Amino acid sequence: MVKAQFAGQFYEEKPIELEKQITSCFEDKNGPGDLPLTKRTKKIKAIIVPHAGYMYSGPCAAWAYKEIAEAEFPDLYIIIGPNHSDNTNILTTKGYETPFGLARVDQEFARVLLQKNEELKDYDEGFVNEHSVEVQIPFLQFVTKDKMHQLKILPIIISSNIDISKLALDIKDALIETGKNAILIISSDFTHYGRNYHHIPFSTNVKKNIYEIDRKAIEFIEKFDVDGWLSYVQENLMTICGFIPIAVLLKTIKPCNVRLEQYYTSADLDPESDYKNSVSYAAITFDE
Repeated sequence: MVKAQFAGQFYEEKPIELEKQITSCFEDKNGPGDLPLTKRTKKIKAIIVPHAGYMYSGPCAAWAYKEIAEAEFPDLYIIIGPNHSDNTNILTTKGYETPFGLARVDQEFARVLLQKNEELKDYDEGFVNEHSVEVQIPFLQFVTKDKMHQLKILPIIISSNIDISKLALDIKDALIETGKNAILIISSDFTHYGRNYHHIPFSTNVKKNIYEIDRKAIEFIEKFDVDGWLSYVQENLMTICGFIPIAVLLKTIKPCNVRLEQYYTSADLDPESDYKNSVSYAAITFDE
């Protein structure tokens, strides 16, 4: 079992405080404004959500998780995040314990995927230093409280050396083989700008330029243009940490409706910010 390592850092450590924190993300002026409805009538295939501390990106993430909460409940949520620290590609076949309790892994699906994809390793310790997947799980637990005992996940962390097409094909094949339906949760922030991130491609009209380069990047997602997406990110030295997980998503699901639910930067949250350092957050949903 993987135990949460970032409670008390990226989000509240005590269950009651965490419940309040996530509730406030939904009700925030940058969030959707209210908690999800209890009706599960929507059909969604995937979301892209940020993975910063909840105080920064939580209201943005709440837009996508509201869609999750109001969508038909799947057999499985596949959570894919980038590996910020090394080049390993890992998953866990065991549960993931957060302040809200244990989120169980779909072991059958995990086993089938491991058999198909030799690049993925079952390695719990690899999750200890990586927050990109962990920060999604309490949010998911919060919006699936009505289905708590049925919730099944598969946490996956991948690096830039993964074979994108092979992983996407293996996920699709494993879903067919196991007869399961899944919603993909892709964990990614967008542009990291400033000295803190060693990325200063422009020094004037910073806010305008950040918005513009992120908007152009998101257009490739909206068009399901994987090659264009990868070329744009690499040619412009974009600091979109989850660009590989996003590419896997675009290869895994069929083209569908794509909606940018929310977008802002960390610098937007500070009225006195001069945008010297900024991280962009986007909530994007994919539905039928």
